[in-house]
Amino acid sequence: MYYRRLAGAILASVAIVPAAAFAQADQSEADASSAARDIIVTASRSVLPARALPLTIDVIDKRALDEQIAISGSVTDAVSNLTPSFSPTRQKLSGAGETLRGRSPLFAINGIPQSTPLRDGSRDGFTIDGFFVERVELIYGSNALQGIGGTGGIVNQVTVGAPRQEGLSGRVLLQGSADDDFTSDGLGGKAAALLQHKSGRWDATVGASYEKRGVFYDGRGRRIGLNLTQGETQDSQTLSLFGRFGFALSGTARIDLIASRFELKGDGDYVAVAGNRLAGLPTTATRGNAPGGPAANRTDSVALTLTDSLLGGGNFVSQIFFNRSRDTFGGEINPIATFQDPLIAPIGTLFDQSQNRSRKLGGKISYERAVPGLEALTLVAGFDALADRTAQRLTATGRIWVPPTDFRSLAPFGQANLKLLDEKLRFAGGVRWENVRIKIDDYVTLATSGRTAVSGGAPEFSDLLYNGGVIVEPVPGIRAYASYAEGFTVPDIGRITRAVATPGVDIDSFLDISPIVSNNREIGVEVKRGPLDASATYFWSSSDKGQLLVARADGIFDVQRQRVEIEGLEINLGVAMPIEGLRLSVGYAHLQGRYDASRVPDGKVDTDLDGTNISPDRVNIAANYARGPLSARVQNQFYLSRTFQGSTRDPRNDFGGYTLTDAYVRYDTGLGGLSLSVQNLFDKQYIDYSSDTRLPTDNLSYFAGRGRTFTIGWDKRF
Repeated sequence: MYYRRLAGAILASVAIVPAAAFAQADQSEADASSAARDIIVTASRSVLPARALPLTIDVIDKRALDEQIAISGSVTDAVSNLTPSFSPTRQKLSGAGETLRGRSPLFAINGIPQSTPLRDGSRDGFTIDGFFVERVELIYGSNALQGIGGTGGIVNQVTVGAPRQEGLSGRVLLQGSADDDFTSDGLGGKAAALLQHKSGRWDATVGASYEKRGVFYDGRGRRIGLNLTQGETQDSQTLSLFGRFGFALSGTARIDLIASRFELKGDGDYVAVAGNRLAGLPTTATRGNAPGGPAANRTDSVALTLTDSLLGGGNFVSQIFFNRSRDTFGGEINPIATFQDPLIAPIGTLFDQSQNRSRKLGGKISYERAVPGLEALTLVAGFDALADRTAQRLTATGRIWVPPTDFRSLAPFGQANLKLLDEKLRFAGGVRWENVRIKIDDYVTLATSGRTAVSGGAPEFSDLLYNGGVIVEPVPGIRAYASYAEGFTVPDIGRITRAVATPGVDIDSFLDISPIVSNNREIGVEVKRGPLDASATYFWSSSDKGQLLVARADGIFDVQRQRVEIEGLEINLGVAMPIEGLRLSVGYAHLQGRYDASRVPDGKVDTDLDGTNISPDRVNIAANYARGPLSARVQNQFYLSRTFQGSTRDPRNDFGGYTLTDAYVRYDTGLGGLSLSVQNLFDKQYIDYSSDTRLPTDNLSYFAGRGRTFTIGWDKRF
């Protein structure tokens, strides 16, 4: 209740002060900022501007995205750096435990889901190179706008659009990176090119990107340890291919075929060396060959879209897509490892590694139109279908760890948006009916789960999901909103089914695989007017059968289904300074999550979510300068300390906090743009949040964060 009162006071102050300050502002200032306010967010499934929706929405444009990727190397890092309520990344290939508002976000490319919730391999942040991404759309909080998976929000990566100018155009990029001491094995490089051609109604875009990463070094000049099982971005190679081919059927209609492939492979040149948590010595690495093949990730995606912005006076969007992923994990020989089986080899001698395979086929269709005769009312009707087949196999011995699981979702939906009082007041709302079937054949678990025979089945689940809200915009550029939305996803069914150790389980009646229905309530105020861009949002969400990741003795995480409640406060402020080209910004996020830890669940949340399931509070401060050919940015991220409370608390997992500073500068010449970025400018030595707050006795998972790293780049558009 304290936080709700505090949030109410802050929201009120943000609403009142700017309103008073700008009530008499010149109309030209409002007109100057209208372009920013009228951004269309495709992930919202509407052509209405973001300001017409009762949602917290951010858009990371190409300039900001390229800056952050130059600093930290990936789209996921870019989102994390700029979004205070997004977890600090693990700087690994796996994003397990990385959350938005304390819940898993849905990663998508042009609306195509990249997440694999049936057996979450946590590789969904690495499915396309950021060179081919034009912008990233962030929709915060639980919602079902894009189907299953968006319990924390949506991270939609919109790829480069069709060329607008006739003839040939494109872009090339060259980058090189090095650690603070310019160590030879820490050097990395990237080369990328994009070619576009337009001829009348036809257009084509093709591109390729290749990146070689060296090993990473911490602030003390020591190699950072490798997570050989979950996978690494260091000591790896990445190849990303992209193609877009379009044809304009008319002045408003077009058809596009978009295809991409992303493959990241570890080089396997290093093995981990255990650290010592008690002595504060992080895990490191030395040259060597790990058993089996290195961890890798490959994603193939194809989508065919047909759009018409004036079909019958409305906007028509249809899409069919195919997405396939292969997540290969490293393996090990360990007496307590999950893969041991005395019927195959003596305990402590058997090596194996797993591969997660997921294949999706889906379609989406929607139509949006103002109601004839009642133009103030806009309606959207649509239908989504998705079929997903996922399994996890042990590649060395040919065993099945997670049985093939078939998921089918059929979901009609409708949305309405009513504007009143010359758009000063809006009401928005809608429903979505999720009809889900999960099919699993009979299977037997591994020896470490007792070789338990499990009866298969095909349970069906359905739910009517609601959303609704109100928006008040008394003055252009100043708006307040309140909303309620429900999200829908399935738990990590693979983790659940592979861990069944109780005889007699029947999938048809196994409630642990029932879907997660989460809700999101929020109130917010936004000011985008003149030199000011500010927002404050308070939200709270809950789910009766949420999903928690809980570590076992062997380091494998299992799923527990418990009630979860999360609340938070987000504040962002950006101000254009009197110095031309200079802009300052500050962001703050407070998150508090609790769950029902009772042995017999009683619905009462009594224990804090730990660092595996929720991010720390954070303050972001940044200064941007852009004038003429020169642009620069300095950013600070303050990750605040946190003490976890509750019956399962382990004081060794409390978080001490740390502060990081990054810098970026770019100068455009007639021959292209030259840039220099520095990650961890002051070479801070720290233990990353994920390592510091979980597995307190695992000295092979005690990872330091990356030390000072330089990246120099050149790119040219033509």
